[in-house]
Amino acid sequence: MSGGDKVLLWLHIAAVMFLLGPLTIATTTTPRYIRSGDVAVLRHLHRTTRIFGLGSLLVLVFGAALGRNHLDKPWLTASMTLFIVALILLVIVERDQRKTIGKLEANEPGESTEAHRGRIVALSSTVGVIWLVVLALMIWRPGN
Repeated sequence: MSGGDKVLLWLHIAAVMFLLGPLTIATTTTPRYIRSGDVAVLRHLHRTTRIFGLGSLLVLVFGAALGRNHLDKPWLTASMTLFIVALILLVIVERDQRKTIGKLEANEPGESTEAHRGRIVALSSTVGVIWLVVLALMIWRPGN
Protein backbone atom coordinates (compact mmCIF):
# COMPACT_ATOMS: atom_id res chain seq x y z
CA MET A 1 0.00 0.00 0.00
CA SER A 2 1.46 3.31 -1.09
CA GLY A 3 1.72 6.38 1.11
CA GLY A 4 -1.17 8.04 -0.74
CA ASP A 5 -3.35 4.99 -0.21
CA LYS A 6 -2.55 5.02 3.51
CA VAL A 7 -3.71 8.63 3.71
CA LEU A 8 -6.89 7.75 1.81
CA LEU A 9 -7.52 4.84 4.18
CA TRP A 10 -7.13 7.10 7.21
CA LEU A 11 -9.44 9.70 5.67
CA HIS A 12 -12.01 7.02 4.80
CA ILE A 13 -11.99 5.55 8.32
CA ALA A 14 -12.10 8.99 9.95
CA ALA A 15 -15.03 10.00 7.75
CA VAL A 16 -16.88 6.82 8.69
CA MET A 17 -16.35 7.40 12.42
CA PHE A 18 -16.92 11.13 12.57
CA LEU A 19 -19.70 11.44 9.99
CA LEU A 20 -21.71 8.22 9.95
CA GLY A 21 -21.74 7.85 13.74
CA PRO A 22 -23.36 11.22 14.51
CA LEU A 23 -25.64 10.88 11.48
CA THR A 24 -26.94 7.53 12.71
CA ILE A 25 -27.44 8.84 16.24
CA ALA A 26 -29.33 11.90 14.97
CA THR A 27 -31.71 9.88 12.83
CA THR A 28 -32.35 7.12 15.35
CA THR A 29 -33.06 9.51 18.23
CA THR A 30 -35.43 11.71 16.22
CA PRO A 31 -38.56 9.61 16.92
CA ARG A 32 -38.15 10.01 20.69
CA TYR A 33 -38.25 13.79 20.36
CA ILE A 34 -41.14 13.70 17.91
CA ARG A 35 -43.13 11.83 20.53
CA SER A 36 -42.20 14.34 23.24
CA GLY A 37 -42.80 17.29 20.88
CA ASP A 38 -39.44 18.93 21.64
CA VAL A 39 -39.11 21.14 18.55
CA ALA A 40 -35.80 22.73 19.62
CA VAL A 41 -34.09 19.34 19.80
CA LEU A 42 -35.78 18.23 16.56
CA ARG A 43 -34.39 21.29 14.76
CA HIS A 44 -30.91 20.38 16.00
CA LEU A 45 -31.30 16.74 14.92
CA HIS A 46 -32.60 17.84 11.52
CA ARG A 47 -29.65 20.19 11.02
CA THR A 48 -27.29 17.41 12.12
CA THR A 49 -28.91 15.00 9.66
CA ARG A 50 -28.55 17.48 6.79
CA ILE A 51 -24.95 18.46 7.50
CA PHE A 52 -23.60 15.01 8.33
CA GLY A 53 -25.67 13.45 5.53
CA LEU A 54 -23.98 15.70 2.99
CA GLY A 55 -20.63 15.11 4.66
CA SER A 56 -21.12 11.36 4.45
CA LEU A 57 -20.55 11.65 0.71
CA LEU A 58 -16.88 11.93 1.68
CA VAL A 59 -17.02 8.33 2.91
CA LEU A 60 -18.10 7.24 -0.56
CA VAL A 61 -15.55 9.47 -2.32
CA PHE A 62 -12.61 8.34 -0.17
CA GLY A 63 -13.75 4.70 -0.42
CA ALA A 64 -14.05 4.85 -4.20
CA ALA A 65 -10.63 6.51 -4.48
CA LEU A 66 -9.13 3.87 -2.20
CA GLY A 67 -10.70 1.00 -4.14
CA ARG A 68 -10.13 2.49 -7.58
CA ASN A 69 -8.19 -0.59 -8.72
CA HIS A 70 -10.83 -3.01 -7.41
CA LEU A 71 -14.08 -1.49 -8.67
CA ASP A 72 -14.76 -4.72 -10.59
CA LYS A 73 -14.96 -6.73 -7.36
CA PRO A 74 -18.53 -7.72 -6.41
CA TRP A 75 -18.07 -6.90 -2.70
CA LEU A 76 -17.02 -3.35 -3.53
CA THR A 77 -19.83 -2.85 -6.04
CA ALA A 78 -22.34 -4.19 -3.50
CA SER A 79 -20.93 -1.93 -0.77
CA MET A 80 -21.11 1.18 -2.91
CA THR A 81 -24.63 0.32 -4.08
CA LEU A 82 -25.81 -0.24 -0.51
CA PHE A 83 -24.20 3.04 0.54
CA ILE A 84 -26.11 4.90 -2.17
CA VAL A 85 -29.35 3.18 -1.11
CA ALA A 86 -28.69 4.32 2.47
CA LEU A 87 -28.16 7.90 1.29
CA ILE A 88 -31.47 7.81 -0.60
CA LEU A 89 -33.23 6.55 2.53
CA LEU A 90 -31.63 9.37 4.51
CA VAL A 91 -33.08 11.90 2.08
CA ILE A 92 -36.53 10.54 2.97
CA VAL A 93 -35.71 10.69 6.69
CA GLU A 94 -34.58 14.32 6.34
CA ARG A 95 -37.80 15.19 4.50
CA ASP A 96 -39.91 13.55 7.21
CA GLN A 97 -37.97 15.39 9.92
CA ARG A 98 -38.61 18.69 8.14
CA LYS A 99 -42.33 18.02 7.68
CA THR A 100 -42.75 16.91 11.29
CA ILE A 101 -41.02 20.02 12.60
CA GLY A 102 -43.35 22.15 10.48
CA LYS A 103 -46.42 20.35 11.86
CA LEU A 104 -45.25 20.66 15.45
CA GLU A 105 -44.34 24.34 15.05
CA ALA A 106 -47.82 24.98 13.61
CA ASN A 107 -49.24 23.09 16.60
CA GLU A 108 -50.87 20.56 14.25
CA PRO A 109 -49.58 17.18 15.43
CA GLY A 110 -51.66 14.28 14.25
CA GLU A 111 -51.71 11.15 12.17
CA SER A 112 -49.23 12.50 9.62
CA THR A 113 -46.75 13.26 12.42
CA GLU A 114 -47.12 9.71 13.70
CA ALA A 115 -46.72 8.34 10.16
CA HIS A 116 -43.52 10.34 9.73
CA ARG A 117 -42.27 9.13 13.12
CA GLY A 118 -42.91 5.52 12.14
CA ARG A 119 -41.21 5.92 8.78
CA ILE A 120 -38.19 7.57 10.42
CA VAL A 121 -37.93 4.62 12.83
CA ALA A 122 -38.06 2.11 9.98
CA LEU A 123 -35.73 3.92 7.60
CA SER A 124 -33.11 4.98 10.15
CA SER A 125 -32.98 1.40 11.46
CA THR A 126 -32.61 0.10 7.90
CA VAL A 127 -29.78 2.58 7.29
CA GLY A 128 -28.03 1.34 10.44
CA VAL A 129 -28.27 -2.24 9.22
CA ILE A 130 -26.93 -1.17 5.82
CA TRP A 131 -23.91 0.43 7.50
CA LEU A 132 -23.26 -2.86 9.31
CA VAL A 133 -23.56 -4.89 6.08
CA VAL A 134 -21.14 -2.53 4.33
CA LEU A 135 -18.73 -2.85 7.26
CA ALA A 136 -18.94 -6.64 7.05
CA LEU A 137 -18.27 -6.52 3.29
CA MET A 138 -15.25 -4.25 3.83
CA ILE A 139 -13.75 -6.68 6.33
CA TRP A 140 -14.79 -10.00 4.81
CA ARG A 141 -14.36 -9.16 1.09
CA PRO A 142 -16.11 -12.25 -0.29
CA GLY A 143 -14.70 -13.50 -3.58
CA ASN A 144 -11.55 -11.43 -3.17
